[in-house]
This record gives sequence, structure tokens and C-alpha cells, in this order.
Amino acid sequence: MYRPVDIADIPDMSVGFVDVSKAVPDGVIGLISALHYFELTTFNPPSIYLVVPHNKKVSKIKYPPTKIFYFRKRFFEAGIESIATPYGPIKIYNREKTICDMFRYRKKLGEGIALEALKNYANSKYSDFHKFMEFAVICQVKTIIQP
Repeated sequence: MYRPVDIADIPDMSVGFVDVSKAVPDGVIGLISALHYFELTTFNPPSIYLVVPHNKKVSKIKYPPTKIFYFRKRFFEAGIESIATPYGPIKIYNREKTICDMFRYRKKLGEGIALEALKNYANSKYSDFHKFMEFAVICQVKTIIQP
């Protein structure tokens, strides 16, 4: 389920991610926060976007500002990476899953951000379109992304 990632492959992360991860151990950094972390968007989110299983109750986090999204098990479990940092571990969705989630929430979070992320992903050294399309099927956005 979790795939360890070498922190040297990832840009410096916000200490806020670690704080939120400690406050909600079942949570996963996702959506715009993960895009920003992987440098797939120029948008700097004012809040940390955290995804939790739909059946978990999460208390309000006062600081850092956090937006919580509830995903069903099918959407929640796929694409989680575990990253060890000097401040503590975090769980974050991989690039492919994050972009697919952005297309799922494109009306709520902005189609422009999703399209920018897809374009940046396509031009990055990390792009793997076979893997990307696997996540598009899991996230039920293949028909939206394929054209």
C-alpha cells in the first residue's frame, strides 16, 4: 500500500505538512497541496489540503489552516506514498493520483489548476503515462482526461 520515497527526489516540504500529519495520522496530503509539493502548479494554496477516509471523524485543526476532504475507500487507498523527513513522516498522494483527484474536483478547486498540473506533469522527468492512465481509471476520470 505505501511506497517509500527518497526525500532527495522531492523538493523541501513544509513543516506544516508534518504538523497536520501528526494531528491526523490517518490523513494523506493531497489535491492542491500535493501539486504544490511536487511543483506541478504555480498556485500556492492558503490551506493544507488533507484527505481522510470517509468514515473517519476529524476534529477541526486550528493551525495550520487545513481543508479536509473525505474520500471513499476506493479513492482513498490508491497512490499513497510515505516520505520520511527530518521532522517526521508524512503520507502524500503520488503525482499521478493527485492530478486525477484534481480532475475529480475540477469544478470545486478549478479546472485551470488541474490542466496546469497535467501540462507540467507531461513535461517533467517523472511522467509515466501508463501509470497515469491506471490512476485515471481508479479515479473514474479517464473519459475526461483521455481527449
